Amino acid sequence: MKKIIAAAFAMTLALAAFAPHAAAAGGKKGGNAVLVPASDMKWSDVPGFAGLQMAVLDGNPAKGPHHSMIKFVGGFAAPLHHHSSDHYGTVVAGTLVLTVDGQDKKLPAGSYFSFKGKKKHMTRCEAGAECILSMDVRGKWDVVPEDTKPAAKK
Repeated sequence: MKKIIAAAFAMTLALAAFAPHAAAAGGKKGGNAVLVPASDMKWSDVPGFAGLQMAVLDGNPAKGPHHSMIKFVGGFAAPLHHHSSDHYGTVVAGTLVLTVDGQDKKLPAGSYFSFKGKKKHMTRCEAGAECILSMDVRGKWDVVPEDTKPAAKK
C-alpha cells in the first residue's frame, strides 16, 4: 500500500512538469482558441506508472482545471482509487474497462464517462491495443488509492 501511495504522490508531483508541454506542443493559442494537431502532442511517461503517458493540451494538472490526453498500454490496470476533482472522458482508441460499484463496464472508442464526488473505481485497458482518452478535468489532478484491505476485527 505504501508503494501505491508513493506512486500516486510521485504522479502528482510529476504532473507539474507536464504543464509546460502544452505551450511547447506546437499548439497555437490565439484569442479563445487552442489548436493542437495530434502530431504535435508531447507525450510524457508518468513516473511510477509503467505503461501510462500523458499529453497536456491546455491548463496545468498540478494546479487546476486542464485538458489532456492519457495513453495506457494494452493490459494496463490501476487498482481501486479515486480523484479529488470531477472529470469527464472520451475513449478515443482501444477498449477501456471501468469497474464501478463492483461492476465492469467495457467502453470502446467513442464512449464517454464521468466521475464526480470522488467516485471510487478501477481502470483497465484491454490487452491487444493501447487505450487513449481525452480528459476534461475540472480541478487539480491526483490519484488517491483506496485501502482495499479488510478492516481488522475487534
